[in-house]
Amino acid sequence: MAEVSIAVESRSGTGKSYNRKLRAQGKVPGVVYGSGKEPVSVSFDPKVLEGKLSESHAGINTLFDLEGDSSVANRVVMVKELQREPVRGAVLHADFYEIDLTERLHVSVPVHLSGTAPGLIEGGVIEHALRELELACLPNAIPDEVIADVSGLELGQSLHVADIQLPGGVELVSNSELSVVSVLLPKIIEEEVVEPEEGEEGVAGEGEADSEGTAEGDSEAEDKGD
Repeated sequence: MAEVSIAVESRSGTGKSYNRKLRAQGKVPGVVYGSGKEPVSVSFDPKVLEGKLSESHAGINTLFDLEGDSSVANRVVMVKELQREPVRGAVLHADFYEIDLTERLHVSVPVHLSGTAPGLIEGGVIEHALRELELACLPNAIPDEVIADVSGLELGQSLHVADIQLPGGVELVSNSELSVVSVLLPKIIEEEVVEPEEGEEGVAGEGEADSEGTAEGDSEAEDKGD
């Protein structure tokens, strides 16, 4: 059994017109599938789902007990995919994948940093390159997060996937050689120096010469006038 439950209702309708009617009732369509059973079309309250996902420490890896009629009742599921509106981000559809509590599954778990890297004192900055790890474990053993301890990182050093301690019963799926976090010197953006274009100085020189020539001509004209 899961720690969180959500109510869903079986549905037979499909299409844009039907979905508009669902949204008018504050609901959206979804589908329940997995464990070798036929998919079941359902509807649910998207605000309830999002509220429970945000409140749950497991986030998107939350296990749900479905409440509803006999076709879906007591099935344990995870949210496999959420379709959202591109602008407002409101949920339009959800895929609920039924979980077998006795079988391992692959999940993505967030990586959180802890500690203070000594390299920061030397002027370095943290570069958090990998923010999720792919893991394999039983559904009831999914960790909420994995911790990357940066307290030993000097300037120029990195922590890799292989360096992270995982809970018991959890296997690594991600490439162990990937860099998770590094302490690097900040990038310096050099200002571009605008060099004078070729020939500019020559033009200026000719101008000066012309100016001098004009001045001399004026002087000669004055002498003749005298």
